Amino acid sequence: MTVPTLEPVMPAEGRHVIHLFFRIDYASWDILDNSEKIAAKTALAQLVQNIRATPDTQLLTFSMVSPKADLGFMLLTKDLHVGDQFAKQLGLALGPGILVPEFSWLSMTERSEYTTSEEEFLITLEKEEGIAPGTPQQEERLAAFRARMAKYMKDRLEPNLPDWPVVCFYPMSKRRGTTGQNWYALEFEARKKLMLGHARVGRTYHGRVLQLITGSTGLDDMEWGVTLFSRSTSDIKAIVYEMRFDEVSAQYADFGEFFIGLQMPLDSLFARVSL
Repeated sequence: MTVPTLEPVMPAEGRHVIHLFFRIDYASWDILDNSEKIAAKTALAQLVQNIRATPDTQLLTFSMVSPKADLGFMLLTKDLHVGDQFAKQLGLALGPGILVPEFSWLSMTERSEYTTSEEEFLITLEKEEGIAPGTPQQEERLAAFRARMAKYMKDRLEPNLPDWPVVCFYPMSKRRGTTGQNWYALEFEARKKLMLGHARVGRTYHGRVLQLITGSTGLDDMEWGVTLFSRSTSDIKAIVYEMRFDEVSAQYADFGEFFIGLQMPLDSLFARVSL
């Protein structure tokens, strides 16, 4: 049967992101003979290799800590058809019924609406540093700002994720309550001021924690997915704890379930989960 070619489903910018966490049905796995197990692991390894060879696509593999799940994948790719196909193939690669879905999340990389604009940057230069418009000093600082913002935007929309071992994922939303804690009832400038303060806390963890904030409004049950990468659980714990005292989190944030994974190569992952 000829499969019709489907038109790509592409975001206006950025990548689709799919988190997939599975439990292993060891009873189903144990009834396979040794040659079937080898074939199943070879099939998954080949699929992982093929996914990673796909343009504009990344795939991360995790051993999930605690019995919430056994193994996990984080898939980033442009075309949602490609992401959907790969996600389904990953779930079946070890054979029917071996990997049982425990949790999934669909989101997209996105730019922040609260990013400092060039106009705001120039106003700040003049008011706080006395750098006048049209001067060589202003042009030099503006060129550096543009380069910094271009890198920042690329890192948000088309991230190159690190191989740091500790990965934390959790979904979150902003509150829409009726007791004064309605984020969406605040004026834009008030929200922007709060978010800039929130971001300043995050920047103190530069080099220790990489944060990827992806949007899931209209795509999943909450509004954002937060993926944190670090070399240490202590840094993950510290940034989440400190952020909770910031007004954005303390007054306006609701959090979903937290998942911790250990990023590792597939052969190490097979050994860790006893496959």
